[in-house]
Amino acid sequence: METPSTPSTAEDTFPTTASVVIIGAGVMGASIAFHLAERGGEDIVIVERDSPGSGSTSKAAGGVRCQFSDEVNIALAARGLEVLSTFEADFGIDIGLVRNGYLFLLDSDESAEAFAANVALQQRMGLDSRMLTVAEVAELAPYVNTEGLVAGAFNPGDGHCTPEAVVSGYISAARERGVRVLKSCEVTGFEVGDGAERRVTSVVTDRGTIACSQVVAAAGAWSGLIGELAGVDLPVRPLRREIMVSEPVDFDTTRMPFTIDFTTSYYVHPEGSGLLFGCPDEADDWSFNDKRDPNWLATLAEHIEARTPELADVEAKRGWAGLYEMTPDHNALIGEAEELPGFYYACGFSGHGFLMGPAVGEVVADLMTGREPFVDVSPMDKRRFATTGLRKELNVV
Repeated sequence: METPSTPSTAEDTFPTTASVVIIGAGVMGASIAFHLAERGGEDIVIVERDSPGSGSTSKAAGGVRCQFSDEVNIALAARGLEVLSTFEADFGIDIGLVRNGYLFLLDSDESAEAFAANVALQQRMGLDSRMLTVAEVAELAPYVNTEGLVAGAFNPGDGHCTPEAVVSGYISAARERGVRVLKSCEVTGFEVGDGAERRVTSVVTDRGTIACSQVVAAAGAWSGLIGELAGVDLPVRPLRREIMVSEPVDFDTTRMPFTIDFTTSYYVHPEGSGLLFGCPDEADDWSFNDKRDPNWLATLAEHIEARTPELADVEAKRGWAGLYEMTPDHNALIGEAEELPGFYYACGFSGHGFLMGPAVGEVVADLMTGREPFVDVSPMDKRRFATTGLRKELNVV
């Protein structure tokens, strides 16, 4: 008797056609795919050169905050937090959400004035953000050396969670709705139609070509390269950042906020029974290098000693480096390419992609299906660089 062969699944079969091809299976691509499928979209394919969440998403610090200086960013972040707050109930996966707030430490009158204006805007948009005196900072974060500080900014509703779990939830839900996820599949080019209206017609990969009518570039720091392949200018550059997680600490961290020294971008927040630390390199590395720098721990130690000396004795357990996807004004690129109809993009979030992913997935799905998004993201169209100019986001970490 012959042994019956195992039937192939949709995931095993390379599709030659699709309605939509989404490039990148991080939180952005996964969220977009899920929301398109939720809106009744069919034949949706995610193309991922590695595995879901393996890029910048899995290397993020996991922070989720609404403290921004731009109304669109505040709206996207607030909606993202709303989704994450019920994610376990909605998607059946624990994302480890901790909402101890975000505390910005401010050491100049100029920064304090700017943050006060931002807090006023955030309050008008319904957030509980507030300015703190130095004495209030000391009470909230007794591990902070307040020397040189002039104020703090705090939103108790902000927090952090596990990025990989969020991606897993979206990918599983998308697959249940018929989305195909092609792992280890790298985009190598595009085909466009001839005629008066130049449109994208196919995505070329190292495994074959997929004919489609819509494409989404959601490849994080690599989105600029994807744009180049399509003849679409996406001004996204990679910027290396590194993180360290400590061994378990012997003090209570349950009320410790995500604490950021704004001037230096040094930050720390609870991570399980330990702490997670981050700060920039001594010299910025604008490349695709995501390897750990042996000198970075010494740089981090200087920041810890200067601003949170009570944490100087914690022991390093593990660490990693990842890539921010930076734009000239530190704001995202969201829209459809004017020069190539059918080519959409959601990238360039400049370190804020994870926390905005849930909301951006909704918005992009709406744009692609002709619906009105909950927030007008037209100011994030890449054409701003040639028309209205830079739309600077000030609260960048």
